[in-house]
Amino acid sequence: MRHLDYPFRFDHRGRTAVTTDEDYIRDLIEQVLFTAPGERVNRPTFGCGVMQLVFAPNSPELAAASQFMVQAALQEWLSDLIVVEAVNVEAVDSTLRVVIQFVVRRSQARQTIEITETGGAS
Repeated sequence: MRHLDYPFRFDHRGRTAVTTDEDYIRDLIEQVLFTAPGERVNRPTFGCGVMQLVFAPNSPELAAASQFMVQAALQEWLSDLIVVEAVNVEAVDSTLRVVIQFVVRRSQARQTIEITETGGAS
């Protein structure tokens, strides 16, 4: 199955770019993680705002809260597509590393993705 690619763009033929199931799931996970609650007008509770953690002080408590926050947001918004098995969040200096282990419901394929984001001044 093909899905619209995110972010929206045109391919080399001038058509709307499409992507695979695997990349589509990754795109959805990134959208949930990097969208701050309140950012979307018609879905004010969408997202988990993980980008705010890049500049938060590191502590075991923050890591545990972040893991809970990420897992809860993924379960709320993507539970019809994936089953989240494990989430690991690490914040070191201004780099945030999120590792998510999940099973795709449609194919029963077990996958792990790692998303790393570095904060900085704009």
